[in-house]
Amino acid sequence: MEFKPLPIGIDNFEMLITRGYYFVDKTLLIKDLLDNKAAVNLFTRPRRFGKTLNMSMLQYFFENSSKDNSYLFENLNIMKAEQKYTSHMGQYPVINLSLKSAKQPNFELAYISIRRRIAEEYKRHEYLLENEQLQYERERYLKILMEQGEEGDYIDALYFLCECLEKHHNKKVIILIDEYDVPLENAFFEGFYDRMIAFIRSLFESALKTNSSLEFAVITGCLRISRESIFTGLNNLDIISILNEHYDEYFGFTQNEVSIMLNDYGLIEKEELTKSWYNGYIFGQAQVYNPWSVVKFVKDLYKNKNAFPTSYWANTSSNSIVKSLIERADNATKKEIELLIEGKTIEKPVHEDITYDEIYDSMDSLWNFMFFTGYFKKVNERMDSEDNHYLELSIPNREVKYIFKSKILKWFQDKVKARDLTRMYTAIINGEHQIFEDELSRLLIETISFNDAYENFYHGFVTGALANMHDYIIKSNREGGTGRSDLFIKSVSLRGIAIVIEFKVAKNIDDLEKKAEEAIKQIETKGYDLELRCEGYKNILKYGISFYQKDCFIIKKEN
Repeated sequence: MEFKPLPIGIDNFEMLITRGYYFVDKTLLIKDLLDNKAAVNLFTRPRRFGKTLNMSMLQYFFENSSKDNSYLFENLNIMKAEQKYTSHMGQYPVINLSLKSAKQPNFELAYISIRRRIAEEYKRHEYLLENEQLQYERERYLKILMEQGEEGDYIDALYFLCECLEKHHNKKVIILIDEYDVPLENAFFEGFYDRMIAFIRSLFESALKTNSSLEFAVITGCLRISRESIFTGLNNLDIISILNEHYDEYFGFTQNEVSIMLNDYGLIEKEELTKSWYNGYIFGQAQVYNPWSVVKFVKDLYKNKNAFPTSYWANTSSNSIVKSLIERADNATKKEIELLIEGKTIEKPVHEDITYDEIYDSMDSLWNFMFFTGYFKKVNERMDSEDNHYLELSIPNREVKYIFKSKILKWFQDKVKARDLTRMYTAIINGEHQIFEDELSRLLIETISFNDAYENFYHGFVTGALANMHDYIIKSNREGGTGRSDLFIKSVSLRGIAIVIEFKVAKNIDDLEKKAEEAIKQIETKGYDLELRCEGYKNILKYGISFYQKDCFIIKKEN
């Protein structure tokens, strides 16, 4: 039996269908849009949850193009719907604009990128230039097409294109805008937010608010940027976030869709594994899987049935905001992150409007961003007596837990590494084990840890903290059973000091001293210092270090 290729990164609907890729049918999104009749629909979903593919599908369904696209929808769910839905196929002029490429280091380049995307859309509709009825619009149209217009020409370029399309087709226009928040998020970090917000607001206002040629619009993004800053006065806006029950199954895969896919590829025995790693998101009432990760994992499994799951999504999601907020985290926030990693929940006030200007005003922004960008799932919600909305949040699955344990932990550890650790280094070399212990304890409080923190975690943490001991050779032996201690610190000169360190993890606070003694004993009974003696070192220090969560205990032995 021949298996269909899996669509990794294919977000063009026509290409996906004509090249025979595996397709999870989301075409009933079309029916729901027609039923709900909102003039402007804003879908906010995490990155890589199928937004761009759905926009492409809408374009191919609704667009009145020179080519009949109905063959693309053969046997799909929308074709089984009533005629009142299928009669809309191929009936409308469509504008499809993606703002994904506006992630640029300054306003000028971001503006050029948006201008170029608009010009490409004008080029796609250049048949309009042949229409005699549009002779007065021709010069302005060409100016925008050739990217020779002023900023003012591009501000209402979508509105003007709508007018031209309605005149030509005698039909109102559908506008699709994908990744609308990318230029805004990027502009915030690059320092030109005010200019970008003014431009996007003007572009949207003319296209969506005062546009009599508009049939309806669909906008997608990761976050809902506050109405005041961008959708001013847009009364016809229907915002569909991950908290809304409408359209809840159209972004991400449902349990049934994943079961069918695994069955289709002969991988049904991997269902529980796939579920524990990639399921767990709650959109409205629907429980969904991360579609990007499922497709990547099924592809890896198909090549090798013993492939291990991994975090495919870690490098695709927008991490910059989360990173910058975590860098500002206080001890209470760190404690909450630790609780989440342990599988517990936290309750936080949630507000759907993101205002970049206020991002750093409180740590609540961190939780909001992380929730709406896919790091958490909603476990419960409630309103208090003052109508504040609270969500109980948890980590959705093993993939996101892995991101927490690796990426977020690394950000904390990088912060620790950037500190001046001279006092600790001096204490280590001078055998001042109490100062060493105090300094190491202080660093542990600054990072995050978790209940199931294993020896490797502490090993990596200490090795990372010692990275700036530039005058010494640091040798880490992570693999147990090598006949070597966990860590050696050696001066470059054989006359200088050499240090052997062994780590142990205690089961409770009372065991700390006993475990540190065990570590020292292990160094001595296994002769870990012999290697240093053979190299010629005479001055050797031994440290046994035990850890329990954020506490440590250090014992020192000298020759």
